[in-house]
Amino acid sequence: MAEQRRFDREIGSALEKLTKMSYLAEEAIDQTMEALKTRDKALAQKVIEGDQEIDRLDKEIEDQSFRILLLDQPVAGDFLRISSALKMITDLERIGDYAVDIAEEIVAFPDEPYIKEIIHLPLMGQYVIAMVHKAVRDFVNEDVASARTLARDDDKVDDLFLSIKKELIVLIKQKQENADQAIIFMMIAKYLERIGDHAVNIGEWVDYSLTGTHSMS
Repeated sequence: MAEQRRFDREIGSALEKLTKMSYLAEEAIDQTMEALKTRDKALAQKVIEGDQEIDRLDKEIEDQSFRILLLDQPVAGDFLRISSALKMITDLERIGDYAVDIAEEIVAFPDEPYIKEIIHLPLMGQYVIAMVHKAVRDFVNEDVASARTLARDDDKVDDLFLSIKKELIVLIKQKQENADQAIIFMMIAKYLERIGDHAVNIGEWVDYSLTGTHSMS
């Protein structure tokens, strides 16, 4: 019984760290969008520096999960759950990296007026933040039905990406000088689109943790 309680504590601790890692990744995306809207390079720099905490949690969860798998030899259900968590932290770590990529674009952004009003990119950011939160929440709650809707949520992100791309192409055609900024905005949109893809990946690992099957995107 004592051994089971220790095992449950280990899994509970890993899930708590996974949730914190998700929160930090969501916060990083939110802060990059705020920094983009307000041109706050100091806030963007804060996101870059804060990625160390996400990386630290990634390593801690990885070490803890391997320790559980190797020493406790969990039964099938727990094995799938821990194995899925290991896959998820890879996606969360990449999401944090994409937030840093966006922050670096903002820090390096030329000190000149924006060529367009910043509306669609923050909206895209809101969508992917909600997706990441939902994916990890579904894992904790073992809600595979909700996790399976993430691909549909991602369609909204993809639609926004295409709209932004079309708008930027028009702006470049109107004025060649718009090209430099347009490329930066396109890169930011692409990073957000990739974050949405990683949220979908997490949803697929939720499915795997409960059913033992995983459909690769």
